[in-house]
Amino acid sequence: MLCPSNARFKILLARLFACMVLLGANAHAVTKVHTISFGKWTTVQWLPEAATDKPVNLKIRPLLVDARVKEFTLGPAHDVTDRLFVVRRVFRVNDSLPQESSAAPHWQWQRGGWLLVDRTTGRISAINLPEFDVFYSSVSWYRDYAAYCGVSEEGNKVYAMVAQLNRRKPILKKLLDGVKTSGEENPEAGVDSACSPPAWQRAPSRVTFEATGASKQTFAVRGHVVDVMPEEEDEEASK
Repeated sequence: MLCPSNARFKILLARLFACMVLLGANAHAVTKVHTISFGKWTTVQWLPEAATDKPVNLKIRPLLVDARVKEFTLGPAHDVTDRLFVVRRVFRVNDSLPQESSAAPHWQWQRGGWLLVDRTTGRISAINLPEFDVFYSSVSWYRDYAAYCGVSEEGNKVYAMVAQLNRRKPILKKLLDGVKTSGEENPEAGVDSACSPPAWQRAPSRVTFEATGASKQTFAVRGHVVDVMPEEEDEEASK
């Protein structure tokens, strides 16, 4: 017969062992690292809804998590940190008409927005870029900042935009007078035509927008604040 002290000791030892097993299982789950990779490039055709010319060829590749295809992507990826990167999404939509419902789906490739990928957890999430247009906007990344020309919902206004990851509102939104995208004033506007990809500089961080119909403008990015650079400094920075 066990004395009370020995019985309590064995109970405590059993509880300690159970805690160690539970902590070990949790630690294993937390430290599990996923394998993120890209598949081979392939060429597909994209038919923009606003375009009247021939389809556009796109080079795309699959994004794989643990060897399983999770998304299809377009263009190069941008490393934000050693753990996080961003890449643009491309996807297929069913373009079949109602009267064609009995036939096989008519799939079409479409350009999408941007994705944030975590190499450690394998999590993929969509990035909200205000006023970003999948047809007219071309994004230039620096650190966790995205610079691009945004387009209003009506399609008649173009803005110089700088957005930062994890912030809902842009840190820069400035109207670019004279820049047109679609409609009667510019019916031949093509892909990524809102403006050329903005150019970044470091130390201090600056971004320059140059669009057809508007003067070149440079902005200094300081944390969450953007300052307009004087024309004199703008000219010196471009040399």
